[in-house]
Amino acid sequence: MDNKATASADHGVAAVSLRGITKTFGTVVANDHVDLDIRKGEVLALLGENGSGKTTLMNMLSGIYYPDEGQIFINGEEVSIQSPKDAFRYGIGMIHQHFKLVDVFTATENIILGLEEKGRLDRAAASKRIREICNTYGFQVDPDKTIYEMSVSQKQTVEIVKALYRGADILILDEPTAVLTPQETDRLFAVLRNMRADGKAIIIITHKLHEVQALSDRVAVLRKGAYIGEMMTKDTNPQEMTNMMVGHAVTLNIDRPEPKDPKPRIEIKGLTVTSPDGILQLDHVYFDIRAGEILGVAGISGSGQKELLESIAGLQRVESGQILYVKDDGKKEDLVGKDPLEIQHMGVALSFVPEDRLGMGLVANMDLSDNMMLRSFRDGRSVFTDRKHPHDLAEKVVEELEVNTPNVSTPVRRLSGGNVQKVLVGREIASAPKVLLTAYAVRGLDINSSYTIYDLLNKQKEKGVAVVYVGEDLDVLLELADRIVVLCGGRVSGIVDGRTADKNEVGMLMTRLGGIDREKQEEVQDLAE
Repeated sequence: MDNKATASADHGVAAVSLRGITKTFGTVVANDHVDLDIRKGEVLALLGENGSGKTTLMNMLSGIYYPDEGQIFINGEEVSIQSPKDAFRYGIGMIHQHFKLVDVFTATENIILGLEEKGRLDRAAASKRIREICNTYGFQVDPDKTIYEMSVSQKQTVEIVKALYRGADILILDEPTAVLTPQETDRLFAVLRNMRADGKAIIIITHKLHEVQALSDRVAVLRKGAYIGEMMTKDTNPQEMTNMMVGHAVTLNIDRPEPKDPKPRIEIKGLTVTSPDGILQLDHVYFDIRAGEILGVAGISGSGQKELLESIAGLQRVESGQILYVKDDGKKEDLVGKDPLEIQHMGVALSFVPEDRLGMGLVANMDLSDNMMLRSFRDGRSVFTDRKHPHDLAEKVVEELEVNTPNVSTPVRRLSGGNVQKVLVGREIASAPKVLLTAYAVRGLDINSSYTIYDLLNKQKEKGVAVVYVGEDLDVLLELADRIVVLCGGRVSGIVDGRTADKNEVGMLMTRLGGIDREKQEEVQDLAE
């Protein structure tokens, strides 16, 4: 295959043609003279490593950014898209990873919000039209249901229906399956195939190559802001796609070494956590975390994963229960009621890679070196802060994890999301923890970077670290984890062996309401050993 290929001649009618699109942010060239065709009646997968310019390119098509150079043609006519409102006028709708919905409004109210209708607003007529759209494509959503009562997949459905209601014929979906169960992903794909059959042009941005193969008709690849080439999905495979994204051969295997003498490091007994507004987040949870093992945590978004890790790290108030840290001599100490600094002073080495990279993990306006220093500034033995060690550590993380940054003095806010994640994971692993807690450690990372992180986690496991990996991709969890705890609605619905578990079995446990009681939890934990 010719990696220097240019946008090919249309096999169908081009809904969108991008010609010479260039976008820069200061000295960074996000898109460099990109030519790309998007056709009616097809699903195009847009691939590339972090910082390759995928989202920036689609943001220009959806009116969030405006290109510095180049032309955009819609159905053969040149257009100027200067705002999302312009994009909607040309039939373009983008569904972002973070939904833009008002929680206290119904689906109908969110869908019609901001529309200029002649005469009095007719909610009944709007609701009827929404039901017609749902029936046409196979959506499952109640127009009268309030957003805060909906699951993540239902909220995503509302976003897609909102775009269709406003006349979108060109749909862009950014990481559409990031927080969906396998069953929800299958339903979404069925709907997208129906939309394709109806002549819609669909673009998906994703790092999940097995989903690219299952859904897309064509693949286009960006590398470092430039268009590299395209191929028909049926004529390629994940290895070839990855090599094209990275520019060289990449090994796509997750090693899973056998745990060596795994011993309990943390025992969680009856852990119950309630949010400040009284909502039960974790309900009498029982399981253990073992040294020299990777424990996967699966569950749909909002099942208690975040609260679980924050409780162990001393960042979350615990209502009841115990979090027992087992020392090397076998003695146990309860972490409940202690803050992170107290936990550290006990000799408990916890490293926490949080879900919110910039909100909790790093300081956006500080540079890489200073963010490294956040881990070590209390270690100084004088009134002066040691800046050499954090600077050296930043250099090491940048080199080993291939962080794309001008230098270690660059503010973190100027890095792409994937590079921010590399900095955070690298810093936490470098602190030599006894327990490493990770929440979505590869979220937003390209496949090459993700495999680097998997390798780092396995190296920690081999050193005897107890690793907890909260992840969204069940395929990865089943390849990486030794055991998997499944959460549903704040309760443990199952504990399975990562080597023998079935993806659909885990998916069903993720939606199993009610969970299992203490005795059953201990029983399934014994079976998973």
